[in-house]
Amino acid sequence: MVKVPRFSAARPSFQNELKKRVDAYFAEKKIKPTGNWKLYSKSIILTLTFIAIYVPLVFFTPGVVLSVILAMLLGLNVAAIGFNVMHDGAHGSYSNSSVLNQMAASSLDFLGGSSFMWKVKHNLIHHTYTNIEGFDDDIDIKPWMRMTITQKKYFFHRFQHIYFIMLYALLYLFWVAIMDFKKYFSGKVGEIEIKEMSWKDQVTFWGSKVSFLFFFVLLPIYMTSILSYLVGFFIFSATTGIVISMVFQLAHTVDELEFPEPNAETNRMEDEWAIHQIKTTANFATKNPVITWFAGGLNYQIEHHLFPRISHVHYPELSKIVKKTSEEFGIKYMEFPRMRSAIWAHILLLKRVGAAA
Repeated sequence: MVKVPRFSAARPSFQNELKKRVDAYFAEKKIKPTGNWKLYSKSIILTLTFIAIYVPLVFFTPGVVLSVILAMLLGLNVAAIGFNVMHDGAHGSYSNSSVLNQMAASSLDFLGGSSFMWKVKHNLIHHTYTNIEGFDDDIDIKPWMRMTITQKKYFFHRFQHIYFIMLYALLYLFWVAIMDFKKYFSGKVGEIEIKEMSWKDQVTFWGSKVSFLFFFVLLPIYMTSILSYLVGFFIFSATTGIVISMVFQLAHTVDELEFPEPNAETNRMEDEWAIHQIKTTANFATKNPVITWFAGGLNYQIEHHLFPRISHVHYPELSKIVKKTSEEFGIKYMEFPRMRSAIWAHILLLKRVGAAA
């Protein structure tokens, strides 16, 4: 059994003070922390958009140019469903109804992933041990990429700031076809053991893979041709992979963010959990309503990590509280005004870590 790091207890507690202020905000506004009409209307729009793109692309075999455009749009749509519907549902913040939350989370199962594995990898591990080498699976892209200087270095890492986009393009395919199965058969996410899956979890896991095989492989090949399918699927999956990768990587692997390590003797982290989250997380393009809408508020990643069970529709207002409280406690709140500045900071990190001894 792997011994996981423990977080320190601070006095006064930033975490307690922040929670008190956020609870007071919802009480004063008399609103629920879960999703509202903004989220539900977005879910309907994204679902109808998926159907409107998938049906003509698969069943009506449009021309080459239109097919390429539709494949790219389908990739963007699938990423948006993941950011907005699946993500809130998996965290239990989509609705007060556990049934609706599970339905929203299960959108990932239809799209080929596993909501069970996602909850373990993302909710339990990534959100707890953010940017801690050996525990956070999101920074474990070994050996292809080196995300921290504590990871083993290979000669090709010096070029990772150039070739990273090609690896990100493969994320969705690897996620669906390899990484979920690796977790399933090893019974681990990294070195952390996964709880035993119930028969329902087993049925859902294998059902998701069969569903993906039918709707995203067999049916398109039957309706078109193998060559057309391979080109279209590559465009679709590469678009999805790049978009998903960039949104999540810009939140944690950018220059100036920290990759803390536990004390070698006590196995304890220096900071309490909430401070650790702010030191390892960054926001980007929060003034851009289009990015905020599309990314499901994940450009407000600090607020999401601090309050994962609060729907993303509330993050813009919560950010004001988090900023003010962070300033009072002397904690640096990292925010990039534009997405391109966050992308550049990510590239700088990859270049620096790839070249470091």
